Amino acid sequence: MPLGVAHLRRWFAVAAILLILMVAGVYFYARHRVENALREIPSKIGVEFQQTANGFTYSSSQQGRTRFKIQAHRAVQFKDGGRADLHDVEITLYGQDSSRFDQIYGSEFEYDPKSGDVVGKGEIQIELEANPTGQASPDQAPPAELKNPIHLTTSDLIFNQKTGDAYTPKKVTFRVPQASGSAVGVTYTAKTSLLVMHSDVQIEINGSPPSVVTAVSGTITKDPRIIVLQQARLENASEHAESDVATLYLRPNNSLQRIFSEGHVLVRSKGPEPEEARSEQLVLELAQEHNELRSATFGGNVQVENSGPQKTQGWANRAVLNFQGRNVLTTVHSEGKVRLLQHQAQGGSQANPQDMELTAPVVDFALADGHRLKSARTSGPPQLTIEPEDPKNGPTIITAGRFEARFDDLGQLSSVHGEPDARIVNSPPGEMQRISTSKMLDATFSPGQGITLVVQQGNVAYADGERKAWGDRARYTPADQVLTLTGSPRLIDGSQTTTARLARMNRATGEGYAEGDVRTTYSDLKPQPNGAMLASSSPIHVAARNMTAHQQSAVALYTGDVRLWQDANLVEAPSIEFDRDRRFVDARASSAQPVSTVLTQTDSSGKVSLMNVTADHLTYADNERRAHYQGNVVGKGDDFTITSAQADIFLEPQGQAAAKPSSTQPAKVERVVAWDNVVIVQPERRGTGDRLVYTVADDKFVLSGGPPSIFDAEHGKITGVSLTFYKRDDRVLVEGNNTSPTVTHTRVAR
Repeated sequence: MPLGVAHLRRWFAVAAILLILMVAGVYFYARHRVENALREIPSKIGVEFQQTANGFTYSSSQQGRTRFKIQAHRAVQFKDGGRADLHDVEITLYGQDSSRFDQIYGSEFEYDPKSGDVVGKGEIQIELEANPTGQASPDQAPPAELKNPIHLTTSDLIFNQKTGDAYTPKKVTFRVPQASGSAVGVTYTAKTSLLVMHSDVQIEINGSPPSVVTAVSGTITKDPRIIVLQQARLENASEHAESDVATLYLRPNNSLQRIFSEGHVLVRSKGPEPEEARSEQLVLELAQEHNELRSATFGGNVQVENSGPQKTQGWANRAVLNFQGRNVLTTVHSEGKVRLLQHQAQGGSQANPQDMELTAPVVDFALADGHRLKSARTSGPPQLTIEPEDPKNGPTIITAGRFEARFDDLGQLSSVHGEPDARIVNSPPGEMQRISTSKMLDATFSPGQGITLVVQQGNVAYADGERKAWGDRARYTPADQVLTLTGSPRLIDGSQTTTARLARMNRATGEGYAEGDVRTTYSDLKPQPNGAMLASSSPIHVAARNMTAHQQSAVALYTGDVRLWQDANLVEAPSIEFDRDRRFVDARASSAQPVSTVLTQTDSSGKVSLMNVTADHLTYADNERRAHYQGNVVGKGDDFTITSAQADIFLEPQGQAAAKPSSTQPAKVERVVAWDNVVIVQPERRGTGDRLVYTVADDKFVLSGGPPSIFDAEHGKITGVSLTFYKRDDRVLVEGNNTSPTVTHTRVAR
C-alpha cells in the first residue's frame, strides 16, 4: 500500500539516529569512561588528602598512552565519614586506543565512600568527539579540529561506585548540529545494562521542515542493543507519525538496523491532499551505510487513505515497502485480503463518475519518483468492482486470473490488463445479469470518470438473458453501453441467430447492428396453417450487407442486397424490415433494384407455373396471406404480364402443409387484384383498365374501370364497362352499364 508511506523515512531514520546519539552515545561510551575514572578517585584522593589541595590532576595510562585525565582546581577530603569534594572538575577521556576526545565538566562533585555514590552537583556538561588520528598524534594531543561534538547537559547525576548504577531525576539535554533534545529522569542499571528515560523524551530535528519527536518514556539495553520508546510521536508542518511502542535495534557500532513499531501505528501527511496509513505493526529495515531505509513492513489490519478530491482507501493484512538509494520508495508488496477503493469526484466536468474497488490475495505496486504509482500486478484471482453513479445501471464486476495495471503521470489508474479467464458481469437491479467472458481483457480509465473502454480478445462470449454473442474480439464503451464484436461474430437473440463481419449491440436499449455478409436465421418457428408465404415451421433466412435490430419490438431492418426466404418462398430487395413475431415483411426498392418475389400458380388443368412479381414497395402479413405491392408493379406468369401502380396478391393457406418443413414449392397464388393504370399483356392481346381481378382457379381475368379495353391484333379493340376473359381461350365477356345492359360475347378465331 503506497499511500502515506513515503513520509515514514524522515521520521524513523532521522529520529532514531538522533536518539542513539543522545542516549546510546552518552551512556554506552561516556559512562564507561567516567565510571573507570571515578572509581580511581577515592583511592587517590580519598586516602591521601585530608586538606585542601589546589591544582589537582590525576591520569591513568596503559601501554604508554593516557586513557583518561581528571583535573580539579581544588580537592577536599573530610575526615568525618571520609567524604571527598572535587571543585571545578574537567575529565578528558581518550579511550584505550586514543580514538576519543570526550570531555566532562562540572563545578562540584561529591564522593561518599560508605554508599559508594559519586554525585555531580549542579550543572554537568558533556562533549563527545571522535579522534581518528589520536594514535598517530602525541599523547593527550587534542584533535586537529573539533567536528560537530555531541553536547549534553544534566545536573544532580548520581553514580554508585559499588554497583555501577547511575541516576538523575533532572532533565538531560543534548545538542548536535542536526538536532537537540531532552528527557526528564534517567536511571542506568549496570548489572543488566539497562538505561531508563523516565518521562518527557523530546527531540527537535533541524531540517525543512523542522520536526519534533516525543515519547512518554524509553529504555535502552546494551545486550542486545535495543532502544524502546513508549508512545512515540513525530510532528512537523507536513506530517504526523505515532505508535504505542517503537523498538529500535542497533548494530555493534550503534548504527540503526531495524525499527519495530506496534500498537496503533499511524502515519499521516498534512496538506491539501492528506494521506494516512494505519496498522497494528510496522517494521523498518535500514542499510548500514548512511542509515538509508531499505524496507518498511506494515502488518495487521493495514489501512491507508488519501483524502484528496479523488478519495482512495486501501486495506490488507500485510504490506511491504521497498526502498533504494536515499530512501526512494520503489515497490510495494501487499498481501492478505488486499482491497483498494477509489472514489470518483462528484460534480466535475466528467460524466458518469464511477467508484472502483479492487480486491486480490496479493498486489505488487511499482512506483516512479519515489511517490507516484507506475504499475501494479496481482497474484491469485483478483476482482474489480465498478459502481456507477446511477444505481439503475447496477455494479460491474471484472475478474481474471491476474491483473496488470498502469497509472498515468499523476499516479491515477489508466489501464488494466486481465488474463486468463477474463470475465465481466453487470447486474442491473431487477434484470438479468449481463456476462461477458474471454481469454483476456484490457480496460481503459479516464481521470475522475472511471472506466471508459473495455476490449476483450480470444473466444469472446456474451450473455444477456436470451441474447448471446460470440466473436474473437469485443469492444465495450460504458458511456453508451455499446458492445462491438469482430472476428466472425455470431449473435443469438432467442430463436434468432445472426453472423456478420462486425456486430454491435446496445446493452441498455437492446438494439443491435451487424454489417458485412450478414446472415440471419429465425428458428424454432411454429407452423401457421392459416398462413402462406412464411407459414412453415422451417427456418426463415435473411442475407444482407447490414442489419439493425430492435429488441423490444422484435423488428430487424436489413439493407443492401437483401434476400429473405423460407423454403422455396423468396423476397429480394435493397431493404427489408422483418417483424419476427408477426411474420411481417416490409420491403423497399432503390433506383437500381426493385423488390422481387417468386410465387406459384396452378391453373384449372392442374399445371403449376411460376409468377415473378416486382415493385417499388411490398408489405406482407402472413396472417392475412396478402402481399401488397406499390409502385411500378410488374407480375409475370408463363403466358401473361400484369403491370399497375398497386396490386394485392392473395395466397392460398398452407393448411397441413405448414407443419411439413422444406417445401420445394413457393406459396400458391389464389387471386390477384391490381388497380391504377392496369395493363395486361398476353401473346395475342393487350388489355387496359383501372382495375383487374385475376382468379387462378378458373383462369379468369376481370378488367374494369377506365373504361376497360382489349386490343386484339386480328379483330381490333373491344371496350365496355367490364371485360371478362380467360387465359386459355379466346372468350371475352363484355358487360354494359345500367343504360346499356347488353352482353356481347365475342369469339376470335385463331
